[in-house]
Amino acid sequence: MTVELILLCLVSLCAGFIDSIIGGGGLLQTPAMLVILPQYPIATLFGTTKIPSLTGTAFAAMRYSRHVKLDFKVLTAIILVAFGGSMLGAYCISVVSATYVKPVVLVILIAVGIYTFSKKDMGLRGADSKSMAMKLIAGACFGFVIGFYDGLIGPGTGTFLILSFITFLNYDFLRASAAAKYVNVATNVAAMIYFAGTGHILYEYAIPMALFNLAGSYLGTRMALLRGNAFIRKLFLIVVSATILKFAWDIVSA
Repeated sequence: MTVELILLCLVSLCAGFIDSIIGGGGLLQTPAMLVILPQYPIATLFGTTKIPSLTGTAFAAMRYSRHVKLDFKVLTAIILVAFGGSMLGAYCISVVSATYVKPVVLVILIAVGIYTFSKKDMGLRGADSKSMAMKLIAGACFGFVIGFYDGLIGPGTGTFLILSFITFLNYDFLRASAAAKYVNVATNVAAMIYFAGTGHILYEYAIPMALFNLAGSYLGTRMALLRGNAFIRKLFLIVVSATILKFAWDIVSA
């Protein structure tokens, strides 16, 4: 096992832990891939991260499903739309630069951080006041947009999904985190299919990283289920802050 692979596996372990709770594991994995394996095309590095991300997220979804009740009628619709959006995003990253997207994402993240911090009870108590039609429309809209973003760039997708489930569907943090995992599985599968079909996956790195991501996911979901919404909210704010700093740095150093 090379030094590069050891470092990537350790990063993947941490990414799986964070991602299983609140999303944002890509904030660790993607920059690590870019720094440790700079000799490969960006599309190849993005494609390689999809396998460990998929493994950890799928495990987290399975774990949450045993403890959290979800509306699978709405969730299935969101998954299908997000799948299509992710396929389109994966295609776009192979032909266009994602540089122009980052300033927009940065502004959104800052607004998200301020809103979450100011709303002390946000995501602590869920409600079910929307009609089925409104849930489907709202879910389809944010599912496609975030799915496209995941295929195009990736980092922070789980965080955006959780925020969307809380904001548009009135979920609490735990339920939103569980639902986000199912959608994230779909977006990862869609992007992975495209990247695999175009030869943009380094399996010698992806498979060992997947095992470590899985271990991190096990530890993360266990902690989330034990600690509940208040803990997840605090971690959400930390991840959003880290995401803001990451995107700001990318824009300044570009």
